[in-house]
Amino acid sequence: MKVVLCPNPYRDKGLKAAQSAVKILENSGVETAVCLPFELEENNRPELPAQVRLKALKQELKTADVLVCFGGDGTILHAARDANPYNIPVLGINLGSVGFMAELEHSELSLLARLAGGKFDVERRMMLDVTVRRDGRRVFRETALNDAVITKGSVARVLDLEVTGDRATIAAFSGDGVIVATPTGSTAYSLAAGGPIVEPTAANLIVTPVCAHSLHAKPFVLDSGRAVGVRITPGGRKMAYLSVDGGRAFKVQVGDWVECRRSERFAKLVKLTGRSFYERINQKLGRA
Repeated sequence: MKVVLCPNPYRDKGLKAAQSAVKILENSGVETAVCLPFELEENNRPELPAQVRLKALKQELKTADVLVCFGGDGTILHAARDANPYNIPVLGINLGSVGFMAELEHSELSLLARLAGGKFDVERRMMLDVTVRRDGRRVFRETALNDAVITKGSVARVLDLEVTGDRATIAAFSGDGVIVATPTGSTAYSLAAGGPIVEPTAANLIVTPVCAHSLHAKPFVLDSGRAVGVRITPGGRKMAYLSVDGGRAFKVQVGDWVECRRSERFAKLVKLTGRSFYERINQKLGRA
């Protein structure tokens, strides 16, 4: 068995957690490779230990059985995107704050030994294909595990938006934006904006307005077979920004259609602890 370890060096200082994980796994007879999940910032490069031999992620994923990543939910989202083309399950270890998607906390590294004996389950999570069409041409395409967010950015003026399901209008409102989330993403920005909590293994699209200037703009939970469309209507701002899973923003213009559909791909997350979704919700958000 081969496990690729993918630490975020800005959260795993000195790659200490990754080095501890290597010892646990190799003592259990597991082959390991340590790879960084992204290019380091030129003007903010963390100090990396000389004894850790870093390898190329894309090359190592070709022969990997599991990808273990260390960081917050952003690191896990990044890792899931890298692992998806290779059909590799991802196990997240939380070194951030909330970490809804992480299976283990830093104090639970010893449980990694269970990977060697195959004592784990794999949970499939729905993803979204996000497309922007301009004058009939596709100008943007990305796949999301959490959400696609259309916002006005930092400018004070609101957006005038129309949201559709299979091109039938669901809602039209002015506001700061709208979130189209998967069940996995229901506990992220959508929840903070007033959206519902949805079990992550469900198959739904969640549409959540952001700071809508309307009493009638409410969150919707749609069947996964729907195609959710969003466009800026004339009258408000002429431009918005689309961000997929918190990635780099893409400028959306008046007349563009942002379309979100259930992807044929699934993300795979490793389950080791047996903790239920409800236990995780209570642990992360606290009881009322």
